[in-house]
Amino acid sequence: MRNQHERDFGQSVDWKLVICYLVLIIIGWVNVYASIHSAEPASIFDLSYRCGKQTLWIITGFILAAVILFAINPGFWQSVPIPLYLFVLALLVAVIFFGIEVKGSRSWFEFGPVRFQPAEISKISTSLMLAMIMSRNNYKITKPGNFLLTAIIIGLPMLVILAESETGSALVYVGFIFMLYREGLSGWYIMMIGMAILLFILTLIASPFTAVLVLIGVIWFCNITNYRNFIPNFLIEAASICFLAFIPHIWGQISEAAVPAAGAVISTAERIAGSIKPVYLLIGIIVLCIPFLIYKAYKNRNSFILASILSFLCGLALIFSTEFIFNDILQEHQRKRIEVLLGMKDDPTGVGYNVNQSMIAIGSGGLTGKGFLNGTQTSYGFVPEQSTDFIFCTIGEEWGFIGCAAVILLYIFMIWEIISDAERSRDPFTRIYGYCVACCIFMHLFINIGMTIGLIPVIGIPLPFLSYGGSSLWSFTVLLFIFIALYREEKKYF
Repeated sequence: MRNQHERDFGQSVDWKLVICYLVLIIIGWVNVYASIHSAEPASIFDLSYRCGKQTLWIITGFILAAVILFAINPGFWQSVPIPLYLFVLALLVAVIFFGIEVKGSRSWFEFGPVRFQPAEISKISTSLMLAMIMSRNNYKITKPGNFLLTAIIIGLPMLVILAESETGSALVYVGFIFMLYREGLSGWYIMMIGMAILLFILTLIASPFTAVLVLIGVIWFCNITNYRNFIPNFLIEAASICFLAFIPHIWGQISEAAVPAAGAVISTAERIAGSIKPVYLLIGIIVLCIPFLIYKAYKNRNSFILASILSFLCGLALIFSTEFIFNDILQEHQRKRIEVLLGMKDDPTGVGYNVNQSMIAIGSGGLTGKGFLNGTQTSYGFVPEQSTDFIFCTIGEEWGFIGCAAVILLYIFMIWEIISDAERSRDPFTRIYGYCVACCIFMHLFINIGMTIGLIPVIGIPLPFLSYGGSSLWSFTVLLFIFIALYREEKKYF
């Protein structure tokens, strides 16, 4: 009986995920050592340095993984989501008042030499809560009540984390939309998020007029895809957008022609005409068309047109609130990082220093890298936070393109294996939780690597299993091994 149990356990555990986890842990460990090697620690086990402390986090992480796999009944995770979610939410609120401030973010508890970040474990509690709610028999995300409840579960910790000024951790929650899409959420929501980001950027780097014009073009294009005679409508749209794009030039010519001679009295009409911006003319033209569109939607029973009008109004609200969000909501260091990223400012020795040095380190690695412990950017400490948020540039410098590609492929394999296991699962709780795990790992991977190569503003987010830190390593270990345990329980009966 004992041998049979051991054979069942060995066959039911997804060892590919476990091995991938171990390989990433080892890669992270040796690169944490490399990132602080200039300090000349006695060995990789020296507890007075980060590499030695990371050894402790890894050992305790292995213990956590073993406890989850061997000691805890997998059914426990389906009974604990509500109290765990509420407890973690309370911690997230408490850390704002009782936590310590680290680099402008009040998101850490400190207990002697140990620091703890509740935002890391909130991914676990939120994933379990989503799995519990969405795996109910009568749950359908298309029902307004269910959608609202799901949005609240995701939104509450996200908003509290934003209040802690921990923008990076809050952005991870956006990744849950991919899980929601798998569970029946319309792909339009994903498009809306992408469109909101595009409009925000266009308003900053171009003008509100450009953002409004793009908004009109996208909404119009989405509408004509529903028509049978697509080509004629597309040509009409293209011609109309081109005409509207010339509004600033045409209005500029009219305004110049209407400038009165020196000493002439300026009428009220001329003052109003001179103060009108092209963007308002563009909006005015579209607003005049809205009654006709509403009538057409009512006549043809076309709800898509009404949704398009609502989307246009929401887009306008975002465009005209961008300046307020950028100047009054974002903190100064966040504004500077966005300005540097978008090319609005050049600050290679200020807020752009980290990214500039990171890209130098990665680029200098070439194809095969400079070799372990031979990276000059790494050894001489040119890249700040190189053992945490910028651990990837250590890999790039010392292991080159091949090392970077190998690490990224390991992550892709892990995410793919999690999704494959989730799809094979017959229990919706396991499937939904698995997708949540994949989304969290993907968002951390995307944001962190994008940050180190200058594609995303520096917002401070660890690379799973590689970056130094106990909170991050433990939380991702628990997050992953809960899924492995849930899937193992199911696989016993396949």
